Amino acid sequence: MLFSMAAEATPDAAFGPRRRLALVIGINDYENYSKLTNPKNDAEKLSSLLQSIGFIIDSSSLAETYAEVNRKVLDFELSIKPNDVVLFYFAGHGIQWEDQNYLMPKDFPKFPEINEADLKEIAGILKMKAVNAQDILNTLSDRKPYVTIFLLDCCREYILRNPDLNRDGFNSNTSNSKSTGLAAMHKAGALIAFACAPGTFVDDKPKDKNSLFMKHLLEHITTPNEDIVNILRDVTNGVMKDSNDEQIPFLSVQLRHKNIYLCEQGR
Repeated sequence: MLFSMAAEATPDAAFGPRRRLALVIGINDYENYSKLTNPKNDAEKLSSLLQSIGFIIDSSSLAETYAEVNRKVLDFELSIKPNDVVLFYFAGHGIQWEDQNYLMPKDFPKFPEINEADLKEIAGILKMKAVNAQDILNTLSDRKPYVTIFLLDCCREYILRNPDLNRDGFNSNTSNSKSTGLAAMHKAGALIAFACAPGTFVDDKPKDKNSLFMKHLLEHITTPNEDIVNILRDVTNGVMKDSNDEQIPFLSVQLRHKNIYLCEQGR
């Protein structure tokens, strides 16, 4: 498991009466990029399980276009109160550009064929038509939740090559296209997990109902009185075993508290 941890967290006794809020988004039917099989199924199943263990869920199949996703994210951010437990999940296409991760909505436009002189055009398209993941994380944290759990399962193909790795052109359909997947993310008070390591990609499983990461997350997420870090360690081990170590989830832990239980029973 690729693992990053901050200084030792302070002890704390689970969630108690704290509200638990989750925003869950999964996008399958992209207009200008390959359609995906798993994200919507993943989002629906995760929403159901989280609701069963006490989360207030904001999950809607309508949150697919840029305007809809932005609206959902804003509404979710405004609903957060200090000391809430907050979980954000996105499944779909994602892209890194200049060390920033962008979540791609259903209507994200196809990149034009451009040359190195037009790199600013790429940045402009991303800033105007995609959702910056770090901006979401920062805004969630600004609401002063007890903990922010930020899960991304969204790097599924070579959407855009990284010119620092290959400067022969920018057509993502060429056979020698390169990209760096998502960039590592960190935030005080947050636990951040990617379905695969920074700089690598997830294989969308067309024959399976759920992604490999979600398959194992669903298996463990309702484990009673289990710390979320241990849950994600078990998820990581399952993903690595099933993929023969080809897919390695990434986990960044900067939690302020110990004993973060998603499913608390009899305590």
